[in-house]
This record gives sequence, C-alpha cells and structure tokens, in this order.
Amino acid sequence: MTDAPVRFPFRFDVAFRPVLALLGVRPATAWVAVDDRDLTIRYGPWRLRTGRDNVLGVEVAGPYRWWRVIGPHLSLVDGGVSFGSSTAAGVCVRFGVPVPALAPGGWPRHPAVTVTVADPAALARLLARPDLP
Repeated sequence: MTDAPVRFPFRFDVAFRPVLALLGVRPATAWVAVDDRDLTIRYGPWRLRTGRDNVLGVEVAGPYRWWRVIGPHLSLVDGGVSFGSSTAAGVCVRFGVPVPALAPGGWPRHPAVTVTVADPAALARLLARPDLP
C-alpha cells in the first residue's frame, strides 16, 4: 500500500438521507479511509481514528434492521458504535484497545465499530490483509 489513503464512501439509503443530513451526515462528510498506518472514520461531526495494528478482526454483516444501524448510536449489547446510513450491509471492525467515537472527552470507549460503506467486502479485505492495496 502507499501513503495515500484508500477511501470508502458510505452507502446511503434514500429513505434515511433527509434525517441523516439534519445530523450533518452526507456523502461529502461520511467516509472511511485506510492507509498504511491508520483507520480513520468520519461520519458527519463524529470521528474515529486508530492504528491499523489495533484492528483485531473484521466481519461483513447485514442486512440490518433500520433501528439497529441507522445513525450514530451505541450498541447496548457489546458497547460498540454504529455509524450507519444503509440497511443493506456493513463491516464490523473489532479493536484490541477500545477507542473513543461518540462523545467528546474520549469516553465511552468502544471495542468495535460498524460502518455501512458502499463496498463492505473491499473494506473488509483491506483491513484483514494489511499488505494489499
């Protein structure tokens, strides 16, 4: 891989675009970037950044029920964070060291994040195999 990040846009279901736009989440402000060292997620005003070496595992999942994935929210089951804009499919990324994402101040910290990017399989492959571009 090169120093230039590979960027994955979020997939947006038409039905959820107006509500997400009110939160500041639009195609221009929602993406996942992966470079040699870092995984960076922008979801409107929310950000998550961690080293690629903190990624323990990835899993493509979905389809989802809308109330479990749309919008930024905390999973009450495992403490993970969801940044969702589509019910079609997404990628769950598990971390070795939990990371901040939802609230300022670095708390709570999340052991995983789910993102509903346009190409979940490509993002999962890239994170699972750090040597691939």
